[in-house]
Amino acid sequence: MNALAPLLEFLSIPSVSTDPARKEDVRRAALWLEERLKALSFRTELHETPLHPILYAERLVDEKAPTVLVYGHYDVQPPDPLELWETPPFSPVVKEGRVYARGASDDKGQLFAHVLAAEGAPVNLKFLVEGEEEIGSPHLSPFVQAHQKKLRADVVVVSDGAMFAPYTPTLTYGLRGLCYLEVRLRGARRDLHSGAFGGVAPNPIQALGWLLARLKDERTGRILIPGFYERVRPLSEEEKALWPSLDEEALKRELGVEVLPGEEGYSVLERLWARPTLDPNGVWGGYQGEGSKTVIPAEAGMKLSMRLVPDQDPEEVADQAEAYLKAVCPPGYALEVLRLHGGRPVLTDPFSPPMRLMARALEEVWGRPPVYTREGGTIPVVAELKETLGAPIVLLGLGLPDDNLHAPNEKLDLVNLEKGVAVIRRFHELLVEGGL
Repeated sequence: MNALAPLLEFLSIPSVSTDPARKEDVRRAALWLEERLKALSFRTELHETPLHPILYAERLVDEKAPTVLVYGHYDVQPPDPLELWETPPFSPVVKEGRVYARGASDDKGQLFAHVLAAEGAPVNLKFLVEGEEEIGSPHLSPFVQAHQKKLRADVVVVSDGAMFAPYTPTLTYGLRGLCYLEVRLRGARRDLHSGAFGGVAPNPIQALGWLLARLKDERTGRILIPGFYERVRPLSEEEKALWPSLDEEALKRELGVEVLPGEEGYSVLERLWARPTLDPNGVWGGYQGEGSKTVIPAEAGMKLSMRLVPDQDPEEVADQAEAYLKAVCPPGYALEVLRLHGGRPVLTDPFSPPMRLMARALEEVWGRPPVYTREGGTIPVVAELKETLGAPIVLLGLGLPDDNLHAPNEKLDLVNLEKGVAVIRRFHELLVEGGL
């Protein structure tokens, strides 16, 4: 593809939003994208926030033409652990028809498909691109609220997801929400010698284990936080009939596991897309170096993510989790719960007029009709855009489930990128032809 060189340049910018040391790199990615859009005759605005800037760009070709708002993000996840990368995460390489780099699929590569499709587009185009998606989009919601008129559009298109399987055009109509917590436990006021104080000193690592064991039922996989499931919207048989079939054995082989654990009584796809989850994402405490150190740590902690489904509310779930953790925490420990970030779950209409046009574009380009899916991940701003702007949402994922999002050796299939650009261009044409 002619666009490969600029994409590699974009991917080489280490725009890790969670790392303060990378703040200037994050800004550099925003400026790089701004220059690309300016070269396509977009009027651009860089809006500063306390952390990373929000880029807005627009090109209005005809007041009678449909208006498309494209959302994406230019920030990326940390590349750790670096030793597991086969090539450096910010030195992108192309191998066997795939580009490997941090951000290749999430979300620089997918966002760049829309930039490529913008050249000569017959619709009015607006871009809303942030640098804080990977840390929960803390400043985007106020921006959307304050700029509703500027962001007004006939359809919002988001490409920050995955196709169901290779060569399988996919339309996503639902996303899970997120509640992300950090739990800190303190015992004694300092680290203690495990011989001199073992047997009487509180051990925060042990208490952490007790807390983890009380969060889920070992047999059923049910989350034990009181009230956690009260607002979970039941899944209809009609909706499940929309879904494609899943090869569970192939999924096991892909993951390198023998079983697919989860909530009892629900299928794998239900557990992936339509049921809430709770997972520890990190545990720390005590000595981590080589060899031994006989110490009882003063502190320990863990990070917890809970993926939420309609109609769960992240703040309410955070309240429930914090109250439960404090209730079951053993005596002798100070417990602190930090709320790091979150996002609301969202469902869109899989048969709205824009979704039907996108389905047609996908079928024309790929030669087969798309499948309809939900997705287990979270894009915090989608619910905000849906509710505030009132425009239909189209979720067009261009990645694949094995793209190693948030993991070493992230990749994007260049066939998907090329097809994605063609689909987006055809969608623009159909919007004009359909008079949306």
